Amino acid sequence: MEDAAVKRARVLAAVVGALWLLSLSVAAPSGQAQPAFAALVERLSEAGGDFDTDNLISNERSYLQVAPALGRVAADGAYIGVGPDQNFSYIAQVRPRIAFIVDIRRDNLLLHLLFKAMFGLARSRVEYVAMLTGRTMPRDAEAWTDASVERIAAYVDGAPVDKRAVSAARPRIHEQVRDTGVPLGDADFATIDRFHQSFVQAGLSLKFQTFGRAPRARYPTYRELLLDRGPDGRAGSFLATEAGFRTVQSLENHDLVVPVVGDLAGPHALAEIGRLLTERHVRVSVLYVSNVEQYLFRDGRFNRYAENVRALPRDARGMVVRAIFSPWASGFRATDASVSVAQPLEEFAAGIAAGRYRSYPDLIAFSPR
Repeated sequence: MEDAAVKRARVLAAVVGALWLLSLSVAAPSGQAQPAFAALVERLSEAGGDFDTDNLISNERSYLQVAPALGRVAADGAYIGVGPDQNFSYIAQVRPRIAFIVDIRRDNLLLHLLFKAMFGLARSRVEYVAMLTGRTMPRDAEAWTDASVERIAAYVDGAPVDKRAVSAARPRIHEQVRDTGVPLGDADFATIDRFHQSFVQAGLSLKFQTFGRAPRARYPTYRELLLDRGPDGRAGSFLATEAGFRTVQSLENHDLVVPVVGDLAGPHALAEIGRLLTERHVRVSVLYVSNVEQYLFRDGRFNRYAENVRALPRDARGMVVRAIFSPWASGFRATDASVSVAQPLEEFAAGIAAGRYRSYPDLIAFSPR
């Protein structure tokens, strides 16, 4: 049974979603009439690029180390992040009005359309994970509302792959994806199916994959990410509680988690998100950038990204969250290959204006630990 806070959050998401989508019910930049969600995706997206990973899950075992900082962020702003469903755990903690997932790889948009379909079909956390991994659904799914994430993981680990259920779910997933109105071809649906099959084949043992370079031994499994805890000892995944799951699900089902194809240092995507939020007087609560800044410095494009960040509407409550990988940082724990840190967004913008960040080591030297 939902508590009052969760019900209020769902009602707020429905109202805000309706207002956002009514204001966006116009022709897309292509001139073709589209559903508002698809039009927004097209309005914000730019040409995609390549990266040598298949980011189906995060490689940041340290991601919950910023949970205390996120707990202090106001719950009425916008969330901007990159990559896979690590964002959902941050969104569950921050409870934004709207979230944008920006990634240079168009495949990330397709992955998030798969996740969106799962949220549309699942009635609970255990159904979501079982459907994502192709496991047999528990017969008493309604009794799992208050189950711990450890119990859910143990169930999925012990359940067999249900090939008939996977086959039966495939057209339902496709229907959910088509209903978004995002223009997709046969190759796109084949990619979505391939992503789903990766979760089915590996289950909770799925890991972040790289191409052309060796994976790190300390990359976490999906299981480890779901079961991890923050510095306060609390489970912090969006699947840790039904309330956290419902927060993300409500945003997804009201088209308020918007996947965007774009480069954080590009000429359009992040800048256009900033313009959109400024038009609607919404501030950025969290900007999660993983370790993208490392590559932007390497490629000589950090300054363009910095200009995009400075243009984002913000206040003293906003945070930028980044992951720092060795050799620049060691983990909080021996198991971690990364450190996750949070810096006030205003402080970051002020440092940009003052010219403090001339290199990646300069940037992370100013990042609070």
